[in-house]
Amino acid sequence: MIDPRFVFLGAALSMVGTLSYALLTVRGEVKPNRLSWFLWAAASLTGFGAQLDEGVGLPAVLTFSMGAGPAVVFLASFANRSSYWRLSFADLLCGAASVAALAIWLAWDDPQTAVIFAVLGDLAAAIPTFRKAWSAPGTENPLVFGLVAVNGIITLLTITVWEPAVWAFPVYATTLGAGLCLIIAVRQRLVRSPGKAT
Repeated sequence: MIDPRFVFLGAALSMVGTLSYALLTVRGEVKPNRLSWFLWAAASLTGFGAQLDEGVGLPAVLTFSMGAGPAVVFLASFANRSSYWRLSFADLLCGAASVAALAIWLAWDDPQTAVIFAVLGDLAAAIPTFRKAWSAPGTENPLVFGLVAVNGIITLLTITVWEPAVWAFPVYATTLGAGLCLIIAVRQRLVRSPGKAT
């Protein structure tokens, strides 16, 4: 285990990634799926509230950064109309699933269960961005998601109490960030390579 205060380094790295993504959004260089980014903010901030109720401590800093950063990107998506990715019906279904998971959290008075449903809500919100990263990788930037994974790994290395309310978001952040970073980087390379299938 490393010093628990390293979570602040992880959160700072994650925020650097999301702030750079927000800047790229304003410039029109990336096109965030507004639904994903809004729901990532809502689900993570919901999870953060549940973690505070559970007394999770410093590992909750990761969850807060996973909510605050997407909120900034969501707001940045309004600054440049051409930087917005259009929603499909499937995106809306994923959004509905995310909202349903958050509603279950509100109905449940158990912070452990709330964190799990917040993660499920966040995952449902991620599906549209996974789809977009696969089909239009040039509209994404892998750095922000890579730094989310680093944030998750650093937080996991600080954990001393292995309860779901403590480890669920760091494991999810690591998996989500690494998965999106890898898909975007590989798909961008394949799309740029002549003779490769897109």
